[in-house]
Amino acid sequence: MNRSITLLLLLVCVPLCQAKEYKHHEPMKVLKLSESPSGKSATIDMGTLDVIIADLSYHAKNYPPKFDSENDKNRASKDVKILSRMLDIMVKNPKADPRLLKRSATINSIGHNLNIKGAAQKADRDYKNLLAQKPNDASGNSMYGAFLAGSNQAKEALPYLQKAIALGSRDAHFSLGMVYLSQKDTEQALNNFESYKKGKPNDKSVDKLIEAIKSGDIKFKVN
Repeated sequence: MNRSITLLLLLVCVPLCQAKEYKHHEPMKVLKLSESPSGKSATIDMGTLDVIIADLSYHAKNYPPKFDSENDKNRASKDVKILSRMLDIMVKNPKADPRLLKRSATINSIGHNLNIKGAAQKADRDYKNLLAQKPNDASGNSMYGAFLAGSNQAKEALPYLQKAIALGSRDAHFSLGMVYLSQKDTEQALNNFESYKKGKPNDKSVDKLIEAIKSGDIKFKVN
């Protein structure tokens, strides 16, 4: 999806963090094969999968991704492609396990941020399937709203983020704040960042966003 609208925050107020090294993972270990009298079966090792997702999320949950080297970024992209293909087999069913759908959606969202072809469409498919089964899943609505917001679909993101907040998601306030910033509505953005801060008092990045808005140190650019 085209990212034609870019929100610029002055880096004096919101400095970039130095990325740590992306670890060496073995994605194929996520898949556990077993045999029984009825034949072979495959299951997913959620623990191993979650470790890889956590590392990928640190580096590429948001756009643009942050890596120490191009080699790290290439390894991460390779891992995402392997995991996406692996989970594809299990999540195409309309009644796929919601736990797998949420993880597959996360991986494909990260793939979108890494500019992997087709990843955005897969993420959209997974989120829609998840919410068709669990429409009142707070984190699912928050995640889908954040994905849409990061894909230049701010208008479409709003109802999901607002619903997530109504269902008790604190994280959705941050994403909603970013949506309002992209719409140049700094008042609503500030309200949401401050609401987010109440639940995440140790998140220093939101402190800098709040400070930048209050000082007027925010610039917008349309590409």
